[in-house]
Amino acid sequence: MEQIKKIALFIDTVFESIALIGLASMILVVTLQVVTRKLFNFVFFWSEEVTLLLLVWFSFMGMAIGFREGLHLGMDSLVDYLPQKIQRGIEALIEVCIFGFGTYLIIYGWEFTVLMHDSTLAATKLPNSIIYFVMPVTGLMTCVYAALHLAGVNTKRHKGNEIEMGAGLGGRD
Repeated sequence: MEQIKKIALFIDTVFESIALIGLASMILVVTLQVVTRKLFNFVFFWSEEVTLLLLVWFSFMGMAIGFREGLHLGMDSLVDYLPQKIQRGIEALIEVCIFGFGTYLIIYGWEFTVLMHDSTLAATKLPNSIIYFVMPVTGLMTCVYAALHLAGVNTKRHKGNEIEMGAGLGGRD
């Protein structure tokens, strides 16, 4: 069991690292684009396309990481007054819905990926499917996180991420 945890943690670390590298790369490309446009009146033909690709990948992967950390929108103050048994049932229902959303991303994300494989992006000539492939990847990670939450496994890796939005609204504990 300990070996499975190590493998899962490694995969999760790779997943998060890819998201962070995507964000850093996007910042570099946008900065390069702005500098070359303002100083040299020149823009690399591929910069907008690569920025869009990195934004899509970072956004979807960030969404799965948000599910892992329990950072999705929650209404804890409304549920806090209910009996503990009902609260656990609502939390389980939320995780089942998140699992369903992950399944949706896997199925339809893969369909989009296959559908768009024959067309190419204009500037980089990469297959359009590269944009959509993040959907089944994110769906798989979302399903894994939801299943772990349903099994009672705490997947949070970063402490102190909860943001109170005032009036009792905020992320889950």
